[in-house]
Amino acid sequence: MTAHHPEGWRKSSRSQHQTACVEVGRIADGAAVRDSKDRAAGFVTASGSQWRAFVTAVKTDRFG
Repeated sequence: MTAHHPEGWRKSSRSQHQTACVEVGRIADGAAVRDSKDRAAGFVTASGSQWRAFVTAVKTDRFG
């Protein structure tokens, strides 16, 4: 697994019936994110520490 080949793409179970979703894949040290409707457009990556900070911010409603 490298930053260029994310694995294990998945979409949140809370967005099963939504059309505007993102998917998250694993990379060696972090995560990759892509648009579930336009997978061919590519993806962006975040290091492990960046991804953990993002998830913490979401869980503590810093974007609300």
